[in-house]
Amino acid sequence: MSCVRRQPKLSKSEELLHHASSQKAIQTNAKLLGMEGDPDLQFLLQGGDLLKVLSPSWKKTRFLKLQEDCKTMWRESKKTFKSSQTFPVDSISAVRLGRQSEGLKKNTEEDVEGRCFTILFKGRRKNLDLMASSEEEAGRWVRSLEKLISNLNNLSHQQKTEHWIFSCLRKADKNKDDKLTQSELQSFLRLINVELDDDYAEMLFKKCDKSNTGYLAGSEIAHFYDLLTHREEVDVIYGEYATTTGFMSTKNLVDFLMKEQTEKATLADAKRIIEKYEPDEHAKAKHLLSKDGFLMYLHNPEALVVNPDHTEVHQDMQQPLNHYFISSSHNTYLMEDQLKGPSSTEAYIRALQKGCRCVELDCWDGSDNEPVIYHGYTLTSKILFKDVIKAIKEYAFKTSDYPVILSLENHCSVEQQSVMAKHMSSILGSALVTTPLGEGMPTNFPSPEELKGKFLIKGKRLNKLEASFADADAEAENTDVTEEEESGNEAEEEQEEKKSKKKLKLAKELSDMVIYCKSVHFHGFEDDRKNLGFYEMSSFKEGKAMNLAEESANAYIRHNVEKLSRIYPAGSRTDSSNYNPVPLWNAGCQIVALNFQTHCTEMDINQGRFLVNGKSGYILKPAYMRDSATEFDPVTLTRGEWLQPKTLHIMIISAQQLPKVSKKKSSIVDPFVKVQIYGVSADVAEKETNHVGNNGFNPSWNENFQFDVYVPDLALVRFLIKDHDSTSDNEFIGQFTLPFNSLKMGYRHVPLLNKNGDLLPSAGLFIHVMILDAE
Repeated sequence: MSCVRRQPKLSKSEELLHHASSQKAIQTNAKLLGMEGDPDLQFLLQGGDLLKVLSPSWKKTRFLKLQEDCKTMWRESKKTFKSSQTFPVDSISAVRLGRQSEGLKKNTEEDVEGRCFTILFKGRRKNLDLMASSEEEAGRWVRSLEKLISNLNNLSHQQKTEHWIFSCLRKADKNKDDKLTQSELQSFLRLINVELDDDYAEMLFKKCDKSNTGYLAGSEIAHFYDLLTHREEVDVIYGEYATTTGFMSTKNLVDFLMKEQTEKATLADAKRIIEKYEPDEHAKAKHLLSKDGFLMYLHNPEALVVNPDHTEVHQDMQQPLNHYFISSSHNTYLMEDQLKGPSSTEAYIRALQKGCRCVELDCWDGSDNEPVIYHGYTLTSKILFKDVIKAIKEYAFKTSDYPVILSLENHCSVEQQSVMAKHMSSILGSALVTTPLGEGMPTNFPSPEELKGKFLIKGKRLNKLEASFADADAEAENTDVTEEEESGNEAEEEQEEKKSKKKLKLAKELSDMVIYCKSVHFHGFEDDRKNLGFYEMSSFKEGKAMNLAEESANAYIRHNVEKLSRIYPAGSRTDSSNYNPVPLWNAGCQIVALNFQTHCTEMDINQGRFLVNGKSGYILKPAYMRDSATEFDPVTLTRGEWLQPKTLHIMIISAQQLPKVSKKKSSIVDPFVKVQIYGVSADVAEKETNHVGNNGFNPSWNENFQFDVYVPDLALVRFLIKDHDSTSDNEFIGQFTLPFNSLKMGYRHVPLLNKNGDLLPSAGLFIHVMILDAE
């Protein structure tokens, strides 16, 4: 048991000094956030008692308040030996008012609905279920937290840097006297991920200590800040073009945009940029761009490495549904592993908010005639089918308006299948597609545009879709179908044969809801082409799919021009690991389902693939993958429209404000950068820089790489930063993945994402990109 940490007792004068210093810090941070005098910010800073809810009988008081840095929440337990805890505000993914979480629904009564709220976190951190003393107070907490999160998210890159550095300076100033001694300066540098040689730190200190007092104060700290945040590499670029009395004129800026950034730019564009990003009003009035304004422009979204046009829906969304790659999740209900982890409606919400458009529901008979969802024959927890449908209905179209496919793995009795159909019909209402669009029997899929805001059911069907257009008497009487079940082991081919004969009684009302995605067993490309309708689709386990993608890639592509294919992970992946989706996209497979709850390279690639087209979850396949007579083969490349050889030149220049990977105060990262290309096998490549010792704040590389890319339409580029360690595995720091065709040329900042796929607020990579047609 650890001892209780007690703050050393302060004298009255020290207390007053500390309070004044704290108030000054709050004022500075509130000003940076644009929340000076804001009553909601004051409410959070004041804090208050809340009940933490863990079970019907376990409800304990917790004091929650915002710290003076205005970006960290402090939570105090009333237990004598329980230490207080903190969590950063930017780790909060959402704040929800009411009994919306599974915990609050289970552990509180309906009459306290308005007093409850939940703080949800990014990554795998558990929700915080809380209850306020009144409905008004609960509403105030939710409103105040949402406003703070919004203001933090809307800070410019420069404001985020200032906020972060100011917070680190406050932490380093141990006695809170607004002065920095040399040892406090060293402490501050470690906080911002820089380890300086003692002699160099002393030289830097003396350079700033103009008053020779042995500490830095006021303007001396400001001078130190300027030295620290100085970007020499940006100075060089700016200096080349700032030929108008040390500033960039509109003409200078147009020259930079056209020559370096290869952008079509006019004087009007330059004026707009200066108006938007120049902080100095005098310079702005003369249509001049200062060095600070230039840096602010380089950090804004329109100047980043991703083509800003691609951040909106920019592709043709009128093509048949099977002509798109579709962001897809496997066993969506699971929060962790496949054997004993929790199932949760929250897992569906997270996947949908990440733009996932195909979710999976494993349905089993539950008690009280209510179907449940869980991973059958395992110890994973169970959740009600109707609760999942309600969560899907609420969150399906918050990130994307385009259709959501509900992939049913149905193990229920006929009675509970009828309950499933009733729930889907009553909850999803007219948004559920239960008849083909248009008149008569369709001959092809509708488009994502036509299906906006709609739900499609993928599952077993008693008969062909054509039968629903025949006389009612002619409809199939048979209620048996072969059960669809994801097979466990790749090697169990014989059992697979037996399994295919396993029969399942199917309720007609559930069967009739399956229109465009009827599940069938795969019997070979030729057999399927002759005997199956366009709407009949197969699911392939990863091993089988990978073999087809390697050995019969062209046939697989042609199959996917006509039909949909879904791929799922091997049953042996009990830890919820993932397979590489790229070879399957290269074979035209649309629904490549991954374990969204697992943070790994494969999910980074998936996030990169679906980063563009407005994060709609739909990416249009290239024209040569939508042509039934295509000759394209990603394994053995031949000449054709797909072959557009490019030479990619990338210079890794520098990085800024990389996070620490170890909690130890003394731990400083030694970063290096990997540039990876994913795509057809001829394009797969990887190169890396040397590592920079003891500097995560502003490491510099200036290393050049060259890549040959033959099929740019299918290529993805991943920037990965790791911490070099000669004695163990190199640890992940951050990454960013994007499609090759969405790269912008010139000097670009690359945003960085953490392991969870969330943005690292102040971190970034600075690069130069040039793409040339290969000779």
